Amino acid sequence: MAVDFRTHPDRYRHWRLTFEGPVACLGMDVDEQGGLGPWELKMNSYDLGVDIELYDALQRIRFEHPEVKVVVIESLKERIFCAGANIRMLGCSPHPDKVNFCKFTNETRNGIEDSSANSGLKFLAALNGSAAGGGYELALACDHIILVDDGTATVALPEVPLLGVLPGTGGLTRLVDKRKVRRDLADVFSTVEEGVKGRRAVEWRLVDEVAPTSRFAEVVDERARELAEASDRPGSGPGIELVPLERELGETTIDYPHLRVELDRGLRTATITVQGPETPPPADAEEAVALGASFWPLAVTRALDDAVLHLRTNERLIGTWLFETRGDPDLVAAYDEFLLAHLDHWAIRETVHYLKRTLRRIDETARSIFTLVTPGSCFVGSLAELVFAADRSYMLEGTFEDSDLAEAELRLTGMNLGPLTMDNHLTRLATRFWGREDALAEAEALVGKSLDAVAAHDAELVTFAYDEIDWEDELRIALEERASFSPDALTGMEQNLRFPGPETMETRIFGRLTAWQNWIFTRPNASGPDGALQRYGTGVRADFDHTRT
Repeated sequence: MAVDFRTHPDRYRHWRLTFEGPVACLGMDVDEQGGLGPWELKMNSYDLGVDIELYDALQRIRFEHPEVKVVVIESLKERIFCAGANIRMLGCSPHPDKVNFCKFTNETRNGIEDSSANSGLKFLAALNGSAAGGGYELALACDHIILVDDGTATVALPEVPLLGVLPGTGGLTRLVDKRKVRRDLADVFSTVEEGVKGRRAVEWRLVDEVAPTSRFAEVVDERARELAEASDRPGSGPGIELVPLERELGETTIDYPHLRVELDRGLRTATITVQGPETPPPADAEEAVALGASFWPLAVTRALDDAVLHLRTNERLIGTWLFETRGDPDLVAAYDEFLLAHLDHWAIRETVHYLKRTLRRIDETARSIFTLVTPGSCFVGSLAELVFAADRSYMLEGTFEDSDLAEAELRLTGMNLGPLTMDNHLTRLATRFWGREDALAEAEALVGKSLDAVAAHDAELVTFAYDEIDWEDELRIALEERASFSPDALTGMEQNLRFPGPETMETRIFGRLTAWQNWIFTRPNASGPDGALQRYGTGVRADFDHTRT
């Protein structure tokens, strides 16, 4: 059964979303019988379905409620915040399910931190009870953590001693990188199954403060109001309703209003064609808000986001994605100019950061990415990012015979120079030319210029430029070759090559932690018949092979 990432608060089974002025409360109340598989979600443990609702709720707060300045993430169950990822789910799910679950969960938590850093939306974790594993990792993504001091509530990362795996959503990285927990204390904490509570949790920097049960709600409210005062989100005003996303699934096609996916199951490819805008940008930011979810940059980003998640989760044999565009390059340039001119408006800012996070989702996807720049395309500015996100790009010289489409061009705008950074906090151009400042400066000097295939290739902005005679054969050979390689080797190669340059907390989480987590998940000590995930809850200890690699 395919996983659908589209939902609505009316259909939530696991979260309650309420609003009080500048504060939104996200209450976790997981339905034990509401899992996506044959497991019970006890003690507010979660699976992908729980996180899909969390992601949707965060998107609605961002766009539908501009008056919200602080999000309080709390539990609606007594004496328990969240037990983390459901162990039965991890134990019985196929490996690709584990990988996609960890990846989507990581992206959602990174998005929380991105909103805090760039959108004026702050997050407070109100731990009314114990938070373990992924539950504590959710708290770690927040700006401030309050733990109830009732003598029993703890925070814990018990994966190493209890499950034979690692905290898979950035726990170890956030301890030392974000919260500046000393390495030796982090070592102790990560090997103590029962966790840490009370004043010691504060002293070790695991939480920001503790509060007695009698004053817990009062302290949470006080801190939420303090965080709200530091936000630059508007105090009022209309939001943008995220109306249901239109999508039609065919046997080999997926259609959205601004995007089409065509599947070739024989060659194991998906051709993703993004449709450029058909009308000029609005006159001002308020008119963009009035357009709602039909505002082209927002509409196309929503479609791209959903398509990426759908293909990643439900089409696992499709190993290569081919990005194409169709439309008027001048209109795309006009929208980029509009976005850049109104970045100080909350709605435009949210739209740009949403596009940034969606492009990062492509960077983090274990698929080969090729981009095809052909006549009639509109790879300009924000859409040109799909060229620079690709593992390879192909651009046609001239036009196809009997075609009346305009010759392919590539054009940079200011959107390529800063707003749409990767997880390494560099632009894709800076990443492309890492360590070559002269080449980067030459590329940035081309902003606003329409480049044909030869000029784009000479500027090192595309991988190959072929004429019509060679185009079909060269592309066919490349795709057949890609399909013949080990997908595991390709995933490792692509992820190693996509993030040169400085490491950040985000690149460490995706490039290092999840890579090792995925490897550890396949080892018999974790997933074998006598491994920790299989024997969890049986009363029988795991039988470890103690050989070090």
